[in-house]
Amino acid sequence: MKTFTATPADIDKKWIIIDAEGVVLGRLASIVAMRLRGKHKPSFTPHMDMGDNVIVINADKVQLTGKKRTDKNHYWHTGYPGGIKSRSAGQILEGAHPERLVTMAVKRMLPGNRLSRKQMTNLRVYAGAEHPHEAQAPEVLDVKSMNAKNTRSA
Repeated sequence: MKTFTATPADIDKKWIIIDAEGVVLGRLASIVAMRLRGKHKPSFTPHMDMGDNVIVINADKVQLTGKKRTDKNHYWHTGYPGGIKSRSAGQILEGAHPERLVTMAVKRMLPGNRLSRKQMTNLRVYAGAEHPHEAQAPEVLDVKSMNAKNTRSA
């Protein structure tokens, strides 16, 4: 039996919409990362961009377990001496761009190579419930009902 390897003609990309309201961040990110890579498909090929286009809405209402909202810090450096800066996850969620928390969680669950950077372009994250992708007729993926642990009540 020969091993199946997908070609560009075999790739079938779908549009999927996920509502992040009340969903635990890490569990959401792992499901989105799996969908972006295409690992949910039987024709998965590691070196091809086989994943779906994923739209995440209500990213500002994502849940964090334990004390991560206050204690988990995200660091970056400005490039100047002594220029290390940090923000807590709660500050990012309450700030101007809360969707960045979801984007970075998904990005860090993908391998660090050229292909994953290409796959990240198939992810769209929106803080509110509105998105400009109605024309693509996305299918709804209910992450809350997949597992009872995927949701937390505030």
